[in-house]
Amino acid sequence: MKYVYLLILICIVGCKNKNDQFDIPSPTISTFANDKLQLEDSVYYNKVLGALVGSAIGDAMGASTEMWHRKDIQLNYGYINRLTPALREQSPEGTWEHNLLAGATTDDTRWKSLMAHYFKAYNNTITPDNFAQFIIEYYTSLTKELVNKDIQTSTDALDTQIEKIDWIKEWARVAMAYKKDSNAYLQALNRFYGGEMSCAGQLYTPMIGLIANSPLDAYQKSYGLSLFDIGYAKDISALVAVMTNMAMRTQELDSILSAPKFIDPIGYADSRLVGRIPTVILDGAQKNVRRINDIVLIDSLLINNTSVFKVPKGYPGTKNDWVRQEMLYQLLEKDKKGIAFHSAEIWQILVTGLEFGNGDFEKTMQFIVNYGRDNDTVASVAGMILGTKLGFKALPKELREKALKVNKENLGIDLETLAKEMTQE
Repeated sequence: MKYVYLLILICIVGCKNKNDQFDIPSPTISTFANDKLQLEDSVYYNKVLGALVGSAIGDAMGASTEMWHRKDIQLNYGYINRLTPALREQSPEGTWEHNLLAGATTDDTRWKSLMAHYFKAYNNTITPDNFAQFIIEYYTSLTKELVNKDIQTSTDALDTQIEKIDWIKEWARVAMAYKKDSNAYLQALNRFYGGEMSCAGQLYTPMIGLIANSPLDAYQKSYGLSLFDIGYAKDISALVAVMTNMAMRTQELDSILSAPKFIDPIGYADSRLVGRIPTVILDGAQKNVRRINDIVLIDSLLINNTSVFKVPKGYPGTKNDWVRQEMLYQLLEKDKKGIAFHSAEIWQILVTGLEFGNGDFEKTMQFIVNYGRDNDTVASVAGMILGTKLGFKALPKELREKALKVNKENLGIDLETLAKEMTQE
């Protein structure tokens, strides 16, 4: 039986713009905005911690192979089914140190930490103005440190500080322009990371789903905070928050994946000729997974296509399982965008991975990470959604403990403390 909440959503959306029919007052979408989520404190904390750690696990699993092609992943690692050392050069968007331990994370987890601090600073009051101000203040605090004598007398310390500034300066430019005037904001927004349809909002909006009153509230708050997105990327940024909030309410993956189809206060579905792109992508991803799962495979297919379907070392499934997974990878690759962090590509891999994994945390993470491209970002979003659904205690023990330990001891990100502050435990 479908989760009852979606039945309410269907009623709400189905009645949209029909208030005059039959003289019967119809509920509007805002009717549901006051349906505040009620969870026991211990359950809420377990879900928030699960979200933060699940996201960090996804980030860490992809950190060593971020932006790689899957064939290169297979040559170097076989099939990734664990946390691997982040053997890579430091960079503003990546790791801030060279060659970190297994469990180390990138900017995806730093954004989750930054959002937790934002919630605390503004007592969970979510507005575009105070979010822009928070980004500006964070950027300013980093630049002020440049006058520190220790930094001025150490080129290594200077490099470290400049790297932190490099990470946030693109965002700060847009935030400053937003606070100035609309013309300045539009100009800054349209040059943000080259003016590409980046996945900017998806780095932080899932966090809003953890504190929002309802899926609709999550959408509206996240859409308002998608200051760095353009076009339907704003819709996608809001939808990942919707799915996170739904994961607070249900264990049914179908309900979580269906929610984006029913929350549309902006009216993207009414777009002439085009319709709502994210839901078209979602429908296509679900159909692809289901069709490929229904294919009956025989060993001769494997023999005749060994160069394409060679099973990587460490893959936990059967040969037929791998053929199906590789077929999905090829469909994803067919639709890949010019840049790996394109919002639509992130969304397509995300919903394909969630459908493929069917609620299994490790299966979902492995599918996403072994595909490659911007795998740490996709796995981070998926990890937050599934971590919220399952809760911390249900996450794989080895993965959750390693992510907690390395982030705290090596990166200075205490996920447990962040969860306690968010839930006031």
